[in-house]
Amino acid sequence: MLEVCDLKKTYVTGTFHKHRINAIDGVSFYIRKGETFGIVGESGCGKSTLGRCILRLTEPTEGRIIFDGTEISKLGRESMRKIRPRMQMIFQDPDSSLNPRKTIGKSIAEPLGIKGFQRKLIERKVAELARHVGLLPEHVDRYPHQLSGGQNQRAVLARAIALAPDFIVADEPTASLDVSVQAQILNLLKQLKKEYGLTMLFISHDLELMKHMCDRIAVMYMGKIIETAYTRDIFESPMHPFTCLLLEGHENDMEQENCIIDMKEGCCFYKYCPARSEKCSYKTPKPQEICSGHFVACHNVMSSINIRTN
Repeated sequence: MLEVCDLKKTYVTGTFHKHRINAIDGVSFYIRKGETFGIVGESGCGKSTLGRCILRLTEPTEGRIIFDGTEISKLGRESMRKIRPRMQMIFQDPDSSLNPRKTIGKSIAEPLGIKGFQRKLIERKVAELARHVGLLPEHVDRYPHQLSGGQNQRAVLARAIALAPDFIVADEPTASLDVSVQAQILNLLKQLKKEYGLTMLFISHDLELMKHMCDRIAVMYMGKIIETAYTRDIFESPMHPFTCLLLEGHENDMEQENCIIDMKEGCCFYKYCPARSEKCSYKTPKPQEICSGHFVACHNVMSSINIRTN
């Protein structure tokens, strides 16, 4: 359904002394049709920027994005407008992604109106969608500030599925919700995915949510994907040193920069890696498949495997 090839997003800051900020640095992965693919990593590692670039909400600097056989990375505005109904996004904060001046019903109806649906059909469709995501009829005529965060996120989900998309980017959809509400929204997401046959990119920093939601997981660090594997393998057989620290809950012990600034060659995790070698300081490791579907970008891991093989 989706293939991302060597995607990069670079920002330039400063007036006289310019710095290149590599928010995404050569990311590649694929998502099969009907799969939930997870991107996990610390805050500031580039997860949300990646999701926005895939949907062309933020324009990538380099790389290719292939959606259902069509390369969309170079499409013009009009061509993208035809594809956008098939690709939707669920943002982190439901309160900021709903217009405070519009009722919930009008927000859900907005994509239907843009596509030219008739008024009576829109009203019927909005009522069906609201009921489908667990909202009561009276919620449709209320404004976002009159509802809870969980109810607003249900409205966001209803709007996202209004045009029956094929692919959804869920960018930490429960991050701003109470723990008691998170499980309800996640279960609703899984239900909608099954009913609509959705393919999903699920972004989070919470590994427990990943275990519950994802078929495969990619671990991201400082703009790079450093390990990709099936969910079970990530939790039972992590290979990259950062993934191991992430699972052990020690990632907060590291003072990770929010991005790579004028990053030269070398491993992005070199500063904190307990198993680093001299080679890691000057040569950037490339993701290599160590077993079926398990890719790791780490010199030390590959060296260990080669030694055992020989």
